[in-house]
Amino acid sequence: MSDCLSTQAWVYYNPVRINAGIGILRRFPELIADGPALLITTAGFTRRGMTDKIKGQLGKNRVIVYDQVTPNPELDALDRAASQLKDHKIKNIVALGGGSVLDTAKVLAVTLPSGLAEPLNHVLRQGHAHKWSSRIPVIAIPTTAGTGAEVTPFATVWDKSTHKKHSLTGEFVYPVHALLDPELTISLPRNETLYSALDAISHALESLWNRNRTPVSEAYALQALKLANEALPAVLENPDDLDQRARMQNASLLAGLAISQTRTAIAHAISYPLTIRYGVPHGLACGFSLAEIREYCHHHLGDALNSGIVAETMKLLHSLDLGSELTKYNLPGVDRIIGLETLAQDRTGNFPILIDNAGIGEIIVKSMV
Repeated sequence: MSDCLSTQAWVYYNPVRINAGIGILRRFPELIADGPALLITTAGFTRRGMTDKIKGQLGKNRVIVYDQVTPNPELDALDRAASQLKDHKIKNIVALGGGSVLDTAKVLAVTLPSGLAEPLNHVLRQGHAHKWSSRIPVIAIPTTAGTGAEVTPFATVWDKSTHKKHSLTGEFVYPVHALLDPELTISLPRNETLYSALDAISHALESLWNRNRTPVSEAYALQALKLANEALPAVLENPDDLDQRARMQNASLLAGLAISQTRTAIAHAISYPLTIRYGVPHGLACGFSLAEIREYCHHHLGDALNSGIVAETMKLLHSLDLGSELTKYNLPGVDRIIGLETLAQDRTGNFPILIDNAGIGEIIVKSMV
């Protein structure tokens, strides 16, 4: 890596208390203050008995359940949830699930106490200025290894009516606690395991190929890649390997700690229209272009943003044949993918190289070969 960071001013801050280890889920009631608790999860976890288990640990009369989370939380659905839940005097939020569940919890943590009617419509869709100045504490319990949302100050909100992706951002969006129990990831199907891992790898690489990179984010990102390079092939081959599941979960966490500083860049900018318009799973939509982004960096910057660990990651990505994965989706031409109405300019601006739509189009075309 380049040593230019030694002369740059930088700040790193992450206030989330992390608890990790096999069986750590049993300890989460110790982290919750008195008062009503909102459990945010999916209908699938309720069917599998996890909702009743959480209610048993906390006391069923204390728990309000919201288990209507679906992939890619949608703006209007989140505003409806806030309206339904606002009178319950919720003091704690427990988020059990993947990135969509964690994002939903982080959104409701700030919109419920905001006092706004239709807060996301007001702030994100209509563009009214608002500072999220209070929150309900969130205990984030990820059941996938990919988003790192348990330690980031961002929550993704999708607006299907306008085909836009928004990001709720700020210090109050951070969870208070993160609990990482690898036993919760054992039952993940192969595709969910793969696509979640691709999201984590994307986070790590994009935080390295980023003008906001710091020595701390770089260290987290490289360690995340080192863990993922070993753990992802292992869990794809043997899904019940609890040790490697824990390593993949740690990789996701570390990559989340990296992007909490830098934010993401080109791969995520490319991914958003693929997901919101054409239904490509987020991790695949981010991961398929990473090898070509690395080539673009190498062409323009030489070896400044590469390392032996990154080279090993490239071998892993090539072995996964992600271009073929994309053929399952009816994707349009490159000009539609990079249309100005969908390309996230705030993400492309984090890339350390000035790049236009033609450069991004070149990356996409080569990635789909």
